[in-house]
Amino acid sequence: MTATTSNAKPILLVEDDSVDAMTVRRALRDLGSTRLVVHQINGEEALSYLRALVGDTPGLILLDLNMPRMNGLEFLEIKHADNRFRDIPVVVLTTSTNARDIEKSYEFDAKGYIVKSIDYANFVESIRHLDVY
Repeated sequence: MTATTSNAKPILLVEDDSVDAMTVRRALRDLGSTRLVVHQINGEEALSYLRALVGDTPGLILLDLNMPRMNGLEFLEIKHADNRFRDIPVVVLTTSTNARDIEKSYEFDAKGYIVKSIDYANFVESIRHLDVY
């Protein structure tokens, strides 16, 4: 996964666990991505960030589901209903293997669903597929 220009749209990472956020950043860096990663710790903060933007929106949102204040599914539902943000692709990045979580994520237009792996090499391989965004 590489960004060929320094002006590539940023990735919005919505993740409450600082270790997981650091792992995502490391995986992106190891894959050669130079895209800016903007980190918000829950859905509420991510929506505030998006609503405050002037200009370009992120090119991709990586979204955890299990977060305090506003979880990932609540965020997805609100984002999906807002025309300003509907077209930003979202890939869910979570520990949840719950069928209902998967179904609801796709119902609200998630483009992918990645279950976090404790094996770093497997995790990096999953992240590699984000290149399409």
